[in-house]
Amino acid sequence: MIIVNDLKPGTTFKYEGNIYVVLNTTLNKTAMRQMVVKAHAKDLRSGTIKDVVFTGGDKVEQANVEKKNMQYLYDAGDVLVFMDNETFDQIEIPKDRLKWELNFLKPQDNIMISEYEGEILGVVLPDKVVLKVVEAENAVKGDTATSAQKNAVLETGWQIKVPLFIDADEEVIVSTIDGKYSGRA
Repeated sequence: MIIVNDLKPGTTFKYEGNIYVVLNTTLNKTAMRQMVVKAHAKDLRSGTIKDVVFTGGDKVEQANVEKKNMQYLYDAGDVLVFMDNETFDQIEIPKDRLKWELNFLKPQDNIMISEYEGEILGVVLPDKVVLKVVEAENAVKGDTATSAQKNAVLETGWQIKVPLFIDADEEVIVSTIDGKYSGRA
């Protein structure tokens, strides 16, 4: 059990049948009241983010979420197939649970899969990934007074804004947190 006053970003806990990971916490203590602990947390099953409010001193059950290194093999229509790098077992994750992650996954990529008591929760993306630009608009001459950007399409189909000097067939670094251009690879 974890005392809610000790919740920190990255801590996983079980509450009301759901598994949460703490994004950040706020402690509020007034003179005539007990402390209120507000945990801004992400539900690992549904992906929704919400504020969970506790009274100071409450306890929650710790959830030991395991992470396994797996390889993304292929898209099988409505599921994505992954293979365990150690046992070579294959698992399938429904595509609708990985809508955001699909923008950054390429076949043969090694990624982390989060699991709780045998239940697959989802994919843990790295902070940044390297993707190839397959299509980029032409730069307009003289359009460089400010940090001008143009549209580009990546190999996964994700569309981003890139600086004018980026052309097709170049590799760029993309942030998986907000999906934006981060630099040249």
